[in-house]
Amino acid sequence: MVTSPFSGQGQMPGLPTPPTGWPIGSYATYAEAQRAVDHLADNQFPVAEVTIVGVDLMLVERVLRRLTWGRVIGQGAASGAWFGLFVGVLLSLFATQAGTGVIPIMVGVATGAVFGTVFAAAGYAATRGRRDFASASQLVAGRYDVLCQPRHAEQARDMLAKLAMGPGTATA
Repeated sequence: MVTSPFSGQGQMPGLPTPPTGWPIGSYATYAEAQRAVDHLADNQFPVAEVTIVGVDLMLVERVLRRLTWGRVIGQGAASGAWFGLFVGVLLSLFATQAGTGVIPIMVGVATGAVFGTVFAAAGYAATRGRRDFASASQLVAGRYDVLCQPRHAEQARDMLAKLAMGPGTATA
């Protein structure tokens, strides 16, 4: 039997697949969804049948600081020096003459700092002022739905309802 890569049959393992199951809860934050699943786990629920799904995904880029030539060069030199230190230490392990083990380390740090500075400056110059800030990106969701396979969904909903009602009603 010949299968098409577009037929859905014989899919390769590890490829992304849509989640399955019935909704048992919806939460504003991942921490709340995680707390709900943890509650199920604490109460001996088969959590292998539960999935947390982030819905309405957003890429959030938080600006950390303004970039200047001084910062770029300093960070490039420091980053290169750390890499050079690593390479220098590895090379010093193979030094054959006594007392020469520190020379590869010093050369590695100096060379790393120079190359780090050059590459950081070249990268910053290539932006031509269009990106004069450093940032961190994060993927977040507008809400987090908790799904469960149908055979245990009703039991899970009941357990999460008890969690939502407060501390005195949850089963231990």
